[in-house]
Amino acid sequence: MNRPAAAPLKVCYFNRSYWPDTGATGQLLTELAEDLVAVHGMQVTVVTGYPLRADGPVPASETRNGVRILRARGTTLSQRSFAGRAANYVTYFLSALWTAFWLPKQDVTVALTDPPIIGLAALAARPRHGMVFFCQDIFPQVAGLLEDFKSPLVNAILERLNRYLVSRAARIVCLGDTMASRLIEGKGADRSKVTIIHNWADTSAIVPSEKTNAFSREHQLDDKFVVLHAGNIGLSQNLDVVIDAASLIASRTDIVILFIGDGNRRGALEDAVKARGLANVRFLPFQPRESLRWTYASSDVCLVSLKPGLAGYIVPSKLYPILAAGRPYIAAVETLTEVAALTERHKCGVLTPPGDAAALANAIVRMADQPHERLTMGQRARVAAELFTRDQQGAAHAQVIEEVAGA
Repeated sequence: MNRPAAAPLKVCYFNRSYWPDTGATGQLLTELAEDLVAVHGMQVTVVTGYPLRADGPVPASETRNGVRILRARGTTLSQRSFAGRAANYVTYFLSALWTAFWLPKQDVTVALTDPPIIGLAALAARPRHGMVFFCQDIFPQVAGLLEDFKSPLVNAILERLNRYLVSRAARIVCLGDTMASRLIEGKGADRSKVTIIHNWADTSAIVPSEKTNAFSREHQLDDKFVVLHAGNIGLSQNLDVVIDAASLIASRTDIVILFIGDGNRRGALEDAVKARGLANVRFLPFQPRESLRWTYASSDVCLVSLKPGLAGYIVPSKLYPILAAGRPYIAAVETLTEVAALTERHKCGVLTPPGDAAALANAIVRMADQPHERLTMGQRARVAAELFTRDQQGAAHAQVIEEVAGA
C-alpha cells in the first residue's frame, strides 16, 4: 500500500557501500532506494561511506534520483589488507553512528551488513516504528573467511552483536530459505519476523543479446568460448580452483576464462596465472553498469562459486544478472545453497563440488562441446530471471517497510 504524496514514509538505510561504489550490495541498494522513492512514494535517506573507487571527488551530501545521500566520514584504504578493511569499517561505523544521533526522525531504519555492526547505528537513530535488519551476510561465520586475521574474541563479539541485532529488529529480511534457517536455528531469530526476499537483476536492462557485439570484438572474445566470472573477486568464492581448472584445460585454445571485476584475491590470482604461464585466463576491470548487458552477452557460460561451509551465510548475488542475460552457468557450490536449489529447480546450470578442479574443468569442456544444451539452459535461465525482477523484489521490500510502519 502506497502512502499519499503528502505524507511519505521516511526511511533511512545504513550501509557502507552505495552509488558510485561498484560492489554488488551497493548497486542493489542504489536500485532499491531509488525505486522506493520513484515507485512507492517514500522519502529515502542513505547513510553510506565514501566510495572506495571514484572518478573524482564526491560531496558529503547530495540528492540523486530522489534519494538523499549522507556520506559518513571514513577511510577509503585498500581492501586487500586486513588493516585497510578494518579501518574502513570502524571509521565508517563511528561516523555513521554520530550521523544517526542527528538524523531527522525516521519512521523506519534499515540496516544491511556492511559492516556487520552497522545495525547499532540504525537502532541509535531511534526510528518511530522500528529497525529492519536486511541480512546480506551472517556473522561471525563470514568473518572466518579472513586469511590475514583470526580472533576468537572478535568472533565472539560479532556473534553477540549479531544475535542482539536479530533480537532487536522489528523485521528481518534474508536472501533465501537456507539463510532463514541459519538465522532462526543458529541466531535465535523469531520465525514470525523473518521474510525471504531474494536479490535481483534489472531484467529490462540486462537481456539476452548477441555474443558478437562491440565489447566482445574490442576484447577479441567473439571467436572464443568464454567462461565468465563477473563481479567481486573475493575471499568467499574459492577462485583458486578456477585457476587450477584452467591449467587442466590449457590445451583447449578455443576456451578463455575471463574475470571481470576486482577484489581481495585478484592480485593473487593474477600472480598464479603468470607463474603458470596460462594464456587462457584474462582479467578486465569493472565495467560500467550500462555495459553489463554486453559483458554478459560476450560470455558462453558463467561461473558461480562459494567456499564450502558458507551455504546460507552468503548468497551469491551474481547469479541474478546471469539469469537475466539468459546465460547458462556452472555453480561450484554445496547442495544446501540457494544457488543449488534454484539450479535443480529450473535446470539452467550445472553443479560441481566446490574445490574440485577436475570436475570444474570437465564441466567447462562439456559445456563448450554441447551448444544445444547451453542454448536450452540459457532459455530456462531467462525464464527463472522473471521470478526475481527488480520491480517485484522492490515491491516486497516496500511491503515490509509499510508493515513495520503500520501503513
